[in-house]
Amino acid sequence: MKLLFRSFCCAVIISCLLSLTGFCGACDDIGSRVFRLHIIANSDSKYDQQLKLLVRNEITEYTDSLFAGCKSKEEAMNAAAEHKSEIISRSRAVLRDHGCNAKVDAYITKMRFDTRVYKDFTLPAGEYDALRIVIGEGRGHNWWCVLFPAVCVPSASGNIDDVLSSEESDIVRGSDRYEIRFKAVEIFQSILGLFG
Repeated sequence: MKLLFRSFCCAVIISCLLSLTGFCGACDDIGSRVFRLHIIANSDSKYDQQLKLLVRNEITEYTDSLFAGCKSKEEAMNAAAEHKSEIISRSRAVLRDHGCNAKVDAYITKMRFDTRVYKDFTLPAGEYDALRIVIGEGRGHNWWCVLFPAVCVPSASGNIDDVLSSEESDIVRGSDRYEIRFKAVEIFQSILGLFG
């Protein structure tokens, strides 16, 4: 009887893992189509957090026009890389205008993001390409959003569905149906992270 119960439990676990593989693959594909913004404040002081938001406002406004003609994530990433010095310069100008001389660094990088629920959609946890802006020591709370497609910029003319397949759109729009799977993907990716 114990052997039968153990066999049944193993079969259930294997079935669950196999059912997640397709979902994990679709979540990874979503990450391959989206370019995110990640801004890290100098510290958690109220002043530094306000500066972070002012930098956010400046950069999202600037990238809105910078990415206006971009048709793909790669084009947006290339535009950000080509204008990285301008992004840093604009960020520093915002800080200076508010009496701060902290350094600013900007990187185009691949980084891990947790599941993020936005107003109309949910992005699953995973590795995403991002424009990462670090203010000063970069020890404060962060802010993140999606630069391409443009869903967090002032005009917010972009639509996440424009760059996703219908299956991927269903995943990001159906967060209520996939909440447990999103959590399972986070756990699964955390476990994989331990080995790589």
